[in-house]
Amino acid sequence: MGTSAAAPAPFASAVSLRAALLAGEVTAVEVAAHFLERIAAREDLGAFVSVTNESALDAARAADAALATARSAPTPATPPLLGIPLAHKDLVDVAGAPTSSGSATQQARIAEDDHPVVAALRAAGSISLGKTQVPEFGLSCYSENLIASPARNPFDRDRTPGGSSGGAAAAVAAGLLPFAPGSDGGGSVRIPALACGLVGLKPGLGAVPGDVTRGYEDSFGSPILTVSGPLARSAADAAMLMDAMATPNMRGAHREAVHRAADLTGLTVATSTASPFEAALDVPLSDDALRAFTVAAERLALLGHHVDAAEFNYDPEYFEFFSTGWTASLSLLDFDEAQAERLMPLTREMRERALGRSLTEHRAAGARLREFGRDVRGQWGNTDIVLTPGLAMAAPRIGEFAALPPQQDYELQCKWTPFTSMVNVAGLPAITIPMFTDGDGLPVGVQLIGRAGSEPQLLAIAAQLEAF
Repeated sequence: MGTSAAAPAPFASAVSLRAALLAGEVTAVEVAAHFLERIAAREDLGAFVSVTNESALDAARAADAALATARSAPTPATPPLLGIPLAHKDLVDVAGAPTSSGSATQQARIAEDDHPVVAALRAAGSISLGKTQVPEFGLSCYSENLIASPARNPFDRDRTPGGSSGGAAAAVAAGLLPFAPGSDGGGSVRIPALACGLVGLKPGLGAVPGDVTRGYEDSFGSPILTVSGPLARSAADAAMLMDAMATPNMRGAHREAVHRAADLTGLTVATSTASPFEAALDVPLSDDALRAFTVAAERLALLGHHVDAAEFNYDPEYFEFFSTGWTASLSLLDFDEAQAERLMPLTREMRERALGRSLTEHRAAGARLREFGRDVRGQWGNTDIVLTPGLAMAAPRIGEFAALPPQQDYELQCKWTPFTSMVNVAGLPAITIPMFTDGDGLPVGVQLIGRAGSEPQLLAIAAQLEAF
């Protein structure tokens, strides 16, 4: 089953939607109603956990009043996303909406305040239509839990759209949203973007101010892994959303970079299929994953970039200390026995392991993660861009991960996504770009890793590759 038919103008893209709203060709209420109808018609995708129709339409009416003022007296201060709908993951708070974090351990609570990134996007004029499906506490790279139907891939509803931004990616790919913010702690923007044929940008740590309100390390001394970034059907749409999420000094830089993408040439690109998981796991790459990698390298060379193979050497113990650091925060979840029994099997086992480790062990893993980050930043820093494959294989089927014992579930996740988590540990930006669909009609893409501050450049390269 493929994605929905092409949307009529001005709904074909977020960029065209903004232009139509500013020109008065469509109202914010009409736009919100259009997407709310699309959401209601595609409940089969399980993309949404909750839909906030009334508050969305109220916000749309307020946006129409603001748009009328903006049209009569244009000003650069007009919010950049005024009247444009999106939705937020059910891991972040949206004032007045329920937050469950994908867990059956307790009833969803109504948030009193916005998460900082949500607040920034609200200030930019966006309208939230609801909360999208996630795995429990964002732990997994597939969006299945015990509180709602699993998120499904619009290209094949029997398969996962990835995670943890799986509901958001499914919604964008199926045309239920023009774009959506996601969060990425080990690949949670890029994995579903690859699975659903979207552009997914993981910004570098600090590029989105709402991500670093509590510093750059967690309580165990590990680097902060999770950042917020856009999921979109094009580089231009992703750039528009990223501009609204970024630090003030970078707002406008992403759209400008995409606008001038044709001028970008002469970058050094290092290609690599090495994964830091290889020392601990067998990580076979499908023929399609390798073909997309090869095609991307060839196209980058045709675009005038300098493309060469590189050899990167990764710490052979990465799998162990990343796994420890990734799950350490589960030890902070204070549940009674009954609540713990309502956890997903993977979450429950990972939490028990985390509780069984000493603070010294957690801090040692944090130190190894920081050391790994320094090492790979040094290795990757010899080139402008690192090109890797995207996902190692096609998206697994719904239930395939959860049917395995927890350790095998986790290992399969790592085998499917062998190139993403290392970028979070490094704190660098990366983007995923669809290249083609395979014989079953499933998207296949690649990942580009950039230097610190290179988010605009990565979006420009994505725009270049889209033009083929």
